[in-house]
Amino acid sequence: MTNLSVNINKVALIRNSRGGNLPDLVQVAKDCEEFGAQGITVHPRPDQRHIRYDDVPLLKEVVKTEFNIEGNPTFDFMALVLDNRPHQATLVPDTPGQLTSDHGWDTVADAFFLREVVSELKGAGIRVSLFIDAEERHVEGAKAVGADRVEFYTGGFAHEFAKNKLQAVEAHRRCALLANNIGIGINAGHDLNLENLRFYKENVPGLLEVSIGHALISDALYFGLSNTIQMYLRQLR
Repeated sequence: MTNLSVNINKVALIRNSRGGNLPDLVQVAKDCEEFGAQGITVHPRPDQRHIRYDDVPLLKEVVKTEFNIEGNPTFDFMALVLDNRPHQATLVPDTPGQLTSDHGWDTVADAFFLREVVSELKGAGIRVSLFIDAEERHVEGAKAVGADRVEFYTGGFAHEFAKNKLQAVEAHRRCALLANNIGIGINAGHDLNLENLRFYKENVPGLLEVSIGHALISDALYFGLSNTIQMYLRQLR
């Protein structure tokens, strides 16, 4: 079974909109695990518009499953990750004002920088995943710089899914076969939802983990958090 990591950024966004502690981010993380999630993902950004840096140590203290911190490896981000030592750090090349992640690393052009960052994180005992577009050269580049996993950016797949499912997933299937062959793990995330998740999982061999936030939290408004997590888990079985 592919593991489900719940991204709780949107929960933090709702909390921040009123300046208090409702909803309680730490309790939501604990509940997600209780309801069956195999991981918790956070993606703190420099403006701290949702996850704040001071949320991270509180979450680190209570998360019993896999704790995954995503973000651009700036000085502040690296200090945060190294201080809190999550199970996994997912490196994402987003800019400070970016609304959401919309592209992956060029693991060839950025190889020198990535090799140093990956080495530092792995030296601290942290598994490292690189957020990439589904292109073979980026998979090979991720392996070359020492990453443990890649996370395929699935926004393009989700956009094309309604038009042509097989065409939408083909590059991901091809890159997954390559990743399996060269020995690098596969995660995926962005715009995966109840409509496209099962198809994606069935067509991407060796998929270890998906990170889902926006769609899952939106579905929870209608179905409830516990029921929604079970619905997503069923798509991954």
